[in-house]
Amino acid sequence: MKNGSLPNPAWPPLQSRLPGVAWPAVPGQQGLLLAALLTQLEQSQWWPAAAIEKAQLRQLRQLVEHAQRHSRFHAERLAGFRPDQARGLQDCLAAIPLMRRADLQSCRADIDCAWLPPEHGEVSLAQSTGSTGEPVAVRRSGLNGLIWMAMTLREHLWQRRDFSQSLAVVRAQLAEEDVARRGVSCADWGPPVNHLFASGPSYGMSLQTDVTRQAEWLRQIMPAYLLTYPNNLSALLDLAEADSVALAGLGRLKQVRTIGETLRDPLRERCRCVLGVGVADLYSTQEVGVIAIECPQGDGYHVMSEGLVFELLRDDDQPCAAGEMGRVVVTDLHNFATPLIRYDLGDLAVADGPCACGRGLPKVRRILGRERNLLRLPDGRRFWPLVGAFGYRDVAPVRQYQIIQRSLERVTLRLAVERPLSVAEEAALAEKLVEFLGYRFVVDFDYCTPEIPRGPGGKFEDFICEIAD
Repeated sequence: MKNGSLPNPAWPPLQSRLPGVAWPAVPGQQGLLLAALLTQLEQSQWWPAAAIEKAQLRQLRQLVEHAQRHSRFHAERLAGFRPDQARGLQDCLAAIPLMRRADLQSCRADIDCAWLPPEHGEVSLAQSTGSTGEPVAVRRSGLNGLIWMAMTLREHLWQRRDFSQSLAVVRAQLAEEDVARRGVSCADWGPPVNHLFASGPSYGMSLQTDVTRQAEWLRQIMPAYLLTYPNNLSALLDLAEADSVALAGLGRLKQVRTIGETLRDPLRERCRCVLGVGVADLYSTQEVGVIAIECPQGDGYHVMSEGLVFELLRDDDQPCAAGEMGRVVVTDLHNFATPLIRYDLGDLAVADGPCACGRGLPKVRRILGRERNLLRLPDGRRFWPLVGAFGYRDVAPVRQYQIIQRSLERVTLRLAVERPLSVAEEAALAEKLVEFLGYRFVVDFDYCTPEIPRGPGGKFEDFICEIAD
């Protein structure tokens, strides 16, 4: 067996849920199901791409046939389509029209299936944060949750995290007043880790907590792992660069984990330089769960093909070649409650070729974020502005920035600053931004106090294009 996701002997043992049995461990019901899935995932990650696609097609046929029978939306959309007659996965996908976010917003009652196998477990409602101003909701079964947990465990194991160590989490879901003031602690890392493994403690703090208080809290608990959003990590690094003792003593920190926002390469480098540790990113959405996780042996992300079909499409809806940027289209292979079949997420990513690690799982070079994060120029060109390298603090005491493109000629530089800026500092910032964007935009300034508001769900985007299509 290749060196993959299963824990090595130095890691904590499996956690037994059977009274009186410590070894060999006997997990509980959820743990047994997760162990069964992880065993299969350990094998399937090394399959050739053709074998993975063949297995995906088998599952896609099951999903399509169910949706045709039990969803009014899909019955009409897929009328006359025979998935059993498709010659291969790509042939099957090409016969299915794309599903848009607007469809999910306006037609969800018709998309939802009137029946699903009771063995799929209890159904719950999952709602996206609507960072684009377009929140959506889907029904998800217990099976979906199980797949999500298995992929989350796969990411932990690929990264070979030491579960005996402590975990700190700073995220938007911890928003209660007492959490924001003091933080919360738990005896272990919680699901899905505690379904299978013993672990050290975990600690949580609200994303709304002032970054200085976050730093004090991190110094107190001394975590081995920190999970947060990229822009919150950036704020912590800003503080550490301005105050050498702000994050002093974090010598136990082994890795930072990021979720929820686009992680840019300059932030990875800053984290390694300032904190001395790397960053592991995870790409997921509320609608479909874990989509891609970083390769433990190299650059880029591997798609979780056992749970979904992932497509990257050009503007002409044809598949992207390696190196091309395209729209992310996904099919959740196990959602029989609200079938998402060829669902256009509205995200952008860059395709990649086979991975040198040997895994057959498709590779994505970079996750870029939403289409509204593309800069537009008057000559029709559109590209991804790497604003994470914009050296604003070299010019003025800026704590936070956001760039908003209002038109083809104007951009707004929204700032949170430590003090009022001089006319000369504004002019220098505008010139630096124009040089960085590669076009002589008119730069307007907009100041926020004490910080720039985050979007729904606590997410933050450092560049937004507001030009309507």
